[in-house]
Amino acid sequence: MKYEAITVTELNKYIKEKIASDEMLNNVLIKGEISNFKNHYTGHLYFTLKDDNSLIKCIMFKTYTPNLKFVPKDGMKVIVFGTVSVFERDGVYQIYCKAMQEDGMGDLYTAYEELKQKLDKEGLFDVKYKKHIPFMPRVVGVLTSQTGAVIRDIINVSTRRNPNVYIRLLPVPVQGEGAGQKIASAIELMNKEKLADVIILARGGGSLEDLWPFNEEIVARAIFASELPVISAVGHETDFTIADFVADLRAPTPSAAAELAVADVDDLKAKLLNYNNRYKLALKKKVEFMRLKYEKCMSSRAFKDPLRKINENYIKIDMLVKNMQHIAINKLNESKSLASEIIGKLDALSPLKTLSRGYCIAQLNQKVVKSVKDMKTGDKLQLKFSDGNKEAQIL
Repeated sequence: MKYEAITVTELNKYIKEKIASDEMLNNVLIKGEISNFKNHYTGHLYFTLKDDNSLIKCIMFKTYTPNLKFVPKDGMKVIVFGTVSVFERDGVYQIYCKAMQEDGMGDLYTAYEELKQKLDKEGLFDVKYKKHIPFMPRVVGVLTSQTGAVIRDIINVSTRRNPNVYIRLLPVPVQGEGAGQKIASAIELMNKEKLADVIILARGGGSLEDLWPFNEEIVARAIFASELPVISAVGHETDFTIADFVADLRAPTPSAAAELAVADVDDLKAKLLNYNNRYKLALKKKVEFMRLKYEKCMSSRAFKDPLRKINENYIKIDMLVKNMQHIAINKLNESKSLASEIIGKLDALSPLKTLSRGYCIAQLNQKVVKSVKDMKTGDKLQLKFSDGNKEAQIL
């Protein structure tokens, strides 16, 4: 019997029709753990449903997502109702979900949350312990797989931004048993030997179990103890690991980590050129301002006729001296008039004035005699006249 070859499309279409004709597969109720969950920008949900031994791809179109009463995430245990069908283009079968409800959390996700809460209470996520990323590192240490797109992306981005930066790769396993211990040892070695100025811890996206080494406590404590700043770039932008919370800086992707670690030399040159032009312009304006100020000063009266101010002050001094002399003369004349008036009054009251009118002053023993009781017969008196003195005796 001779068989005629069919196309791949025809085979996939045949298998799809076979599966579609199975009533059990048209309405299947299946439970498992969500892994590799993606919320597409179109609104469709893509994820894998797995148990201990197997997995199957799933998709929930945005038509059914409004009925969800929770936000799906990796590690969740769920019960899914839907239809098993074949996607002809890729030749894979998957579940087209119509409804989904929670069935508890997966063991890995529970362990993740417990460790996260524990380390958070100990302060390993505290901002005050975050170290600054050096502005212009000479050596960037990279801990990731030796092969793959991650290291190529980091090298391409870093060398494009700064051709002089040195990338030091320390290959480590990024998934599987024992990977966490080797990652922690590599971080310790980088610090002990001072092999870099900054460390990038990186790997591509994956499911929760794929990223699990970066959720291990030994890796978290190694990052926290690192004296060198650590940038975590694990998984895609929507993936968060314990390493992301402990690291000094989180990057959404390995390429973004390279951009954060290595400054763009062209940008720096542009900034320096801009600063140089600004300084030149500022200096030019300053010189122009000083020139105008100089011209204003030189055109001022002080520079054109410097002695004018001095001469004006001389005139003021002369006027002040004349005023002082005038005041002194007036004061002296007033004093003379007052003195003459006082002398006239004193002269009118002077005893000598009285003597000139024929009076005399009788003194006994240098004391003025005021009463006849002050004398007795035989006392010798001294008589003071206006033109001289004479003695007299009491009889």
